[in-house]
Amino acid sequence: MPTNILMPALSPTMEKGNLARWLKKEGDTIKSGDVLAEIETDKATMEVEAIDEGVLAKIVVAAGTNDVPVNQLIAVIAGDGEDVKAVAAAGGAAPRAAASVAPNVAAPAPVANAAPVVTAPGGEAPRPKIFASPLAKRLAKEANLDLAKIKGSGPHGRVVERDVKGAILGGGARSAPGMSAPAPAPMSPSQPQAARAPSMSDDMVKKLFAPGSYEEIPHDSMRKTIARRLIEAKSTIPHFYLVVDCDIDALLNAREHINANAPKGADGKPAYKISVNDFVIKALAVALQRVPDANVSWTESAMLKHKHSDIGVAVSIPGGLITPIVRNAETKGLSSISNEMKDFAARARARKLKPEEYQGGSSAVSNLGMYGIQNFSAVINPPHASILAVGVGEQRVVVKDGAPAVATLMSVTLSVDHRAVDGALGAELLAAFKKLIENPMGMLV
Repeated sequence: MPTNILMPALSPTMEKGNLARWLKKEGDTIKSGDVLAEIETDKATMEVEAIDEGVLAKIVVAAGTNDVPVNQLIAVIAGDGEDVKAVAAAGGAAPRAAASVAPNVAAPAPVANAAPVVTAPGGEAPRPKIFASPLAKRLAKEANLDLAKIKGSGPHGRVVERDVKGAILGGGARSAPGMSAPAPAPMSPSQPQAARAPSMSDDMVKKLFAPGSYEEIPHDSMRKTIARRLIEAKSTIPHFYLVVDCDIDALLNAREHINANAPKGADGKPAYKISVNDFVIKALAVALQRVPDANVSWTESAMLKHKHSDIGVAVSIPGGLITPIVRNAETKGLSSISNEMKDFAARARARKLKPEEYQGGSSAVSNLGMYGIQNFSAVINPPHASILAVGVGEQRVVVKDGAPAVATLMSVTLSVDHRAVDGALGAELLAAFKKLIENPMGMLV
């Protein structure tokens, strides 16, 4: 029986993907484990493997097609002994519904299209189980909406945030009389701005500029994702900011000594070259271990207190940025962190990172010092509770022992999620970081 190849969900949040290229062509024999195609998400390019065997009878979605929805038919495999031409002509009209591709990443468990029936309490008529994201459920609860009346646009018909926001703006899907639902909560500044006035429309913005005075460049999936996540972060996370100057003269001396004594390989090149950012990553990781109450993630039901310091590091790539995670950074040496970051940066720019390499983490570092930026405030990347923005190290006149002196200072700004970390705790974390940066030997023992 022919098998449908569907657009796979390569991450829990993926809704669409770009079909970059096919690695098999129509008529090719397919074996289990063969790489069929490359799929581009907003962050990476990943290979998709076949589970079933047979002949690739028909390619439905051509290479280079963008924004292909998850679970859309992209190709059909003819089974053993089947008429390939007949299967191709049918175009996947009624093949078996089993999944036929396996992404090289851990994908979320599939959700059946037919929702299971859940018996309502009190002998009421059974209602279908509703699949919705946690954020969608919370927004619906606050707005007194019945999720059963909202059509989901996420994977497998899942109700996601934009569906609830659309229902709120449209005034529909209100809870039926008699249903237990709380009254709508008043909108607070930290909540999503779903019910507030929308921003300027595309036409309104374009009318402000003379025709022909600009070039219109459509948003790609990465830019759309960055925009969506930043809006969510700034509208749902109550940020506050702590700033401190760090004297890095001792760090620069230690860095010079370490790099000068780095062992050389057969090619004569040093085995590693430590950067200031490598020290920053290590110092933040150790500081989070010394102030464990700040090494947390916020959820609506509980605080997640992490045992290790998994530090995300913002890496600029064409069209946006990505934040690969240095796992267990507090246990790694500077050379290990340095080499890991070089590998991450190279594969990030080639869009070859796996989702598990850039998802999660407990805090992050964003360094714009190489661009001469003295200080800035970074936006927290959920599920992190903090992010450290690092500026340039520059010589400034300071007072030492009651007299003016010149020191190399680096300004850092810690953005903190006030739901998870209070002001005094954030200050304690930043003080621990400053002590490590100014006394770098302390993070090496």
